[in-house]
Amino acid sequence: MNYDDVIIGGGHNGLVCAFYLAQAGRRVRVLERRHIVGGAAVTEEFHPGFRTSIASYTVSLLSPDVIRDMRLTERGLCIVERPFAGFVPYSDDRYLVLGGDPEKAQAQVRKFSEKDAEALPEYENMLSEVADVLRDIANKTPPNSGGGLRALLATAAQGYNLARLPVETQRNVLDLFTKSARSVLDSWFESDQVKGALGFDSVIGFYGSPDTPGSAYVLLHHFFGEVNGKRGAWGHAIGGMGAITAKMAQACVDVGVEISLNSPVCKVLVDNKRVSGVALESGEVVLGRTVVANVGPKLLYERLIEPQALSKPFRRAMSGFQTGCGSFRMNVALKELPQFTCLPGDGDHHRAAVFIAPSLDYMDRAYRDAREFGWSREPVIDMMLPSAVDPSLAPAGSHVAAIFCQQFASHLPDGRSWDDAREDAADTVIETINRYAPNFRDSIIARQILSPLDLERIFGLVDGDIMHGAMSLDQLWAARPLLGHADYRGPIRNLFMCGAGTHPGGGVTGLPGRNAAREVVRGW
Repeated sequence: MNYDDVIIGGGHNGLVCAFYLAQAGRRVRVLERRHIVGGAAVTEEFHPGFRTSIASYTVSLLSPDVIRDMRLTERGLCIVERPFAGFVPYSDDRYLVLGGDPEKAQAQVRKFSEKDAEALPEYENMLSEVADVLRDIANKTPPNSGGGLRALLATAAQGYNLARLPVETQRNVLDLFTKSARSVLDSWFESDQVKGALGFDSVIGFYGSPDTPGSAYVLLHHFFGEVNGKRGAWGHAIGGMGAITAKMAQACVDVGVEISLNSPVCKVLVDNKRVSGVALESGEVVLGRTVVANVGPKLLYERLIEPQALSKPFRRAMSGFQTGCGSFRMNVALKELPQFTCLPGDGDHHRAAVFIAPSLDYMDRAYRDAREFGWSREPVIDMMLPSAVDPSLAPAGSHVAAIFCQQFASHLPDGRSWDDAREDAADTVIETINRYAPNFRDSIIARQILSPLDLERIFGLVDGDIMHGAMSLDQLWAARPLLGHADYRGPIRNLFMCGAGTHPGGGVTGLPGRNAAREVVRGW
């Protein structure tokens, strides 16, 4: 059977793209290499009785338009808002709670600085205003360099919306899109603890320092989402992230999408300078009028397409596309909840994200460590305890910790493989958490380790890059993945891209898939 659209990869963006294409009356087939749909947004058992979102682990950026159009809530998706955004323990028995009730948040910051407490509401309003700009841009196809009149009009339209903003907002947009997180935060706050807590998101999924230009944008990127209509909030999908993609798959099937599991693609077929379909590792050939790739640009152009099908300038440009976000994931089965020295007992802090990174200097050292040694001796850690919100994930009385760690090099400087270093790196993570919660190490029943190499092997994330490509200034908006291909179209006729390597980038948003579907339909 010939299809209108063949989609490589059944991750969330591939499913979103497939849904909109099928809704437009097209014959669509999704090819997923694993035994389960969802890509990196899946829920799996990693130890008998213990389930978790093994890769992507929290909800905020998922587009409300996608939720509405795919009727995910009506299909049973339940997202529970976390009581506050983050809990930051310190080694001196103090702590800071972020988000939640504005007055309580100010009171938390006041423990460290009266001046910073007064500045907090204005800073959050500023972030919210700029996030509105990002939301508007994220839902649109970027202007494509060399795209003629249409690209010119798109540039003018998106530029006009920005030009209409007050000049102060324009300055803030420029700062957050170009400066380092430290530079921005230094202009607002004085406390090292407050700046560290507010700057934590600037290095999540970003192999760099909070001193790196562009890290302020990474901070902003994690702020533009919402949960149940509340902007800037974070949540947990009951049943884990796999509940989201399972409901997406239901929506796809309901509009006629064919989903094939255990169907790894080994080659994109090119005939007379246009794609004609794909070949599977099984030997099956699937023909389609278009091929839409929900895999990273590096994987698509350097492993799935024969070099002679691409121009030499394009191959050279793609060789410079940067991957590697410095991420290291662990899932841990626990006998009990961590007991933090600074805040013992059970409480709402167990239902928030636990940020272990007490200052911007700590984050900077972690990055410099990774550059020199391969991973940080004191890693940046974002720990969720999803079973504290969703008891279905663990046996009664037990818990699951989803640990996301930052500043781990994709390739170790001494030439060792991550297969040889993963246990040592995991021990470093455990010991770091144990310094803040002394019962943590002894409460471990089992652990699952996902090094950058594991993330590549299991999920096809080249260099373990959860964003499908660095979220650096030269790889955003009209330059994502490359100038001339920001409109979701590849360099070969009828080839499209719909993954996180396209605008607006990484995170479980569904926006690359939604935007790409619009361009595929427009292309025909």
